[in-house]
Amino acid sequence: MCMSDRPVKIIGGGLAGSEAAWQLLRRGIPVRLYEMRPLKMTAAHKTGLLGELVCSNSLRSADILSAPGLLKEELRLAGSLIMEAALESRVPAGSAMAVDRQLFAEYITERLGSHPLFELVHEEIGEIPDDGIVIVSTGPLTSRAFSEALKGILEGEYLYFYDAIAPIVDADGIDYSIVFRASRYGKGGDDYLNCPMNEEEYNRFYDALISADRVRAREFEDEKFFEGCMPIEVMAERGRDTLRYGPMKPVGLRDPRTGKEPHAVVQLRLENRQGSSYNMVGFQTRLKWPEQDRVFRLIPGLRDVEFLRYGSIHRNTFINGPRFLSETLSLKNNPDLYIGGQLTGVEGYIESTATGLLAGINIWRRLTGRPPAIPPKETAHGGLLRHVTSSSPEGFQPSNINFGLIPPPEERIRDKREKKEYIVRRALQRWKEYLSEINEPQRCIIRR
Repeated sequence: MCMSDRPVKIIGGGLAGSEAAWQLLRRGIPVRLYEMRPLKMTAAHKTGLLGELVCSNSLRSADILSAPGLLKEELRLAGSLIMEAALESRVPAGSAMAVDRQLFAEYITERLGSHPLFELVHEEIGEIPDDGIVIVSTGPLTSRAFSEALKGILEGEYLYFYDAIAPIVDADGIDYSIVFRASRYGKGGDDYLNCPMNEEEYNRFYDALISADRVRAREFEDEKFFEGCMPIEVMAERGRDTLRYGPMKPVGLRDPRTGKEPHAVVQLRLENRQGSSYNMVGFQTRLKWPEQDRVFRLIPGLRDVEFLRYGSIHRNTFINGPRFLSETLSLKNNPDLYIGGQLTGVEGYIESTATGLLAGINIWRRLTGRPPAIPPKETAHGGLLRHVTSSSPEGFQPSNINFGLIPPPEERIRDKREKKEYIVRRALQRWKEYLSEINEPQRCIIRR
């Protein structure tokens, strides 16, 4: 029996909002989703489509023995719309899962839009609705008006850090006599283009990068960057060879022109299925656009390239989850208000999706008179949930999924691969048990 007489309202049509909507819809719960785009755009979005990706087109590793790979498998087993869209729009990217971002967003928009219980309202919401259950999943680019409304509910504690986007280049301008196709150690085939550098070329590029002019934060804002999406020029400040051990590492690659490992490598990943554009892997940046044009053309093979999108910087917002969030992702001081996506303190596409899935499931259970469904701590979903709800609130920072969020094996396992295999096997077993406990829903009849 339902406990509500109206649709669940979702504010924000990103990955978390779209996933939460899908989990409710497939269980018979009507949804009204508010998305301000395209009436009002953000600094990073380009369309009004639901689930638009604004940073990378990669959902990171698809290897089941990696933490991101485990989280993807848990999402797939739970009937995730986002994972469904990713599999339908996937492009070659070695051992990573990358998508054609246009096809990806179109798929999500069509699937939700065609559901009879779904209503999409293109409107900017400046205040948090106070009637019925609401999911706030406005993401890292939350509008100023809504940000202030949320800050009021959170007693002024509203955190942020800066995030950066990597450039996209036109495939036609790449010099294929210099770049070569390969994945590190041959994993996943020849899905990446590699721009090799010798030591002289690398030093020239590094010096230009370090001295290039950048977009500055406002004087009253601290420059706080998330480690998992560090601007390349900020990373370079840590030392001349830092990039060679990070996004420009040459290990596992051999330049066919020399037969040797380059001094450094810039990798390019397919941006779409047509193969007409490539993303500069790991090149998130806050350099000013003319500087990007000057510095990045020093990369061998990119001298005459056309930049279809320059890198940019934007402010990412999140709340102090451990202080304000319950295990169901509702606010402790307002159980009708749920938070999803990067606002919770997770970082990344699939992590945001996971919070939307959990919020949707728990709202459905609440509306049908069932107890909350909290995922086991041994699962990837459980590890993320514990991070955003049970970490120390002092100095809280966002996190990607990683094995450090999941309890280690009960008994010590020395071999690293065996340890990962155990963690993944245990996680999937617990996750399947968790899903089996979620009974087939009773269909709600909710008056609009």
